[in-house]
Amino acid sequence: MLQCPGETKTNSIFYAVILNDVLQQSESLPVLIVGAGPIGLELSVALHRCAIEHLVLDAGSIGQTMSWWAPGTRWFSSNERIAIAGVPLLTPDQGKATREQYLTYLRSVVAQFQLPVCTFESVIDVRPDAAGYVVTTRSTAGENTYRCGAVVLAIGGTDRPRRLGVPGEDLAHVDGYLREPHRYAGRRVVIVGGRNSAVEAALRLHHAGARVTLCHRGEELPEDGIKYWLLPEIKGLIAAERIRGCFGCVVTEITPSHVVAQSSQGERRLAADDVLTLIGYEQDKTLLQRIGIELTGENLRPQFDSETMETNLPRIYIAGTAVAGTQTSKYKTFLENCHDHVDKIVTHLTGAHGDHVESVKPYARQIVSQPES
Repeated sequence: MLQCPGETKTNSIFYAVILNDVLQQSESLPVLIVGAGPIGLELSVALHRCAIEHLVLDAGSIGQTMSWWAPGTRWFSSNERIAIAGVPLLTPDQGKATREQYLTYLRSVVAQFQLPVCTFESVIDVRPDAAGYVVTTRSTAGENTYRCGAVVLAIGGTDRPRRLGVPGEDLAHVDGYLREPHRYAGRRVVIVGGRNSAVEAALRLHHAGARVTLCHRGEELPEDGIKYWLLPEIKGLIAAERIRGCFGCVVTEITPSHVVAQSSQGERRLAADDVLTLIGYEQDKTLLQRIGIELTGENLRPQFDSETMETNLPRIYIAGTAVAGTQTSKYKTFLENCHDHVDKIVTHLTGAHGDHVESVKPYARQIVSQPES
């Protein structure tokens, strides 16, 4: 068992770089975390407090998923629910954190605890050996290998946009992400989708001066799938015809100038300078499948022990929203209800029971009964 003697501090603000250099010559590392999002970093802090050497690798930047959110996008969850490692998340107006505020917060946690994080280094394979696992990575410097006793996959579940599967989806003016709202000013934008992401994008682009059409396959907006503070405004703007609502429409083709949709009244052609297909996101299962993680159910969820977070492979763990696979439009697994994964993993690694996650303990019961995301 790994030992957990209590919190310690490293001696260098360049700890990540130094540890990475040391690993080139060392035989093994106790734990390697894949993913530098909130749960990966929260686990890193917990291991740091237990004086357990480890390394965090990410194929992108710290908080990579949030880096592609449009500027100014706010979290749906309250700050106390998405804070990590007992570090308060404070905003100037006490409101929900924006993308920029939360990315700054994550960087501050890395700096405060001098976490060993290496970004833009992709894990491409994990293979067992006599001492545990050999992890192969790729970066701009080439391929590298690490040996470790345990691997934690905190890789998230929203790696790429879902696809419509229609002709024209790969045209240059079609995008699965909302970008800087200013760029859409004065343009005709068709947004495909009818839940939170699509509705929020419609509102933001309308206020930025775009001419917005919201195209949804349902006969009306799913009120139970839209946040309460978004619903009255979108319904009012559609009723006033300031945002065009196109309901009961299934997109069949995208051309350079139009979105073609089929409805009960026949074919509709919606003029579009830009098309946003905001219909959800998918988990990239390449690494999971390559290393032999069993995937189950419609969402292809990784198989794991809910008490320890260990997968079907010994000492390979899964954490965070990655546990849910590719979620449907009715998300049930969010950052706010994943904090306990850290406790479970550290307890299983060390054999020492304890509260390794401090940030959400007072809210744990409420989070389960009343999730905000």
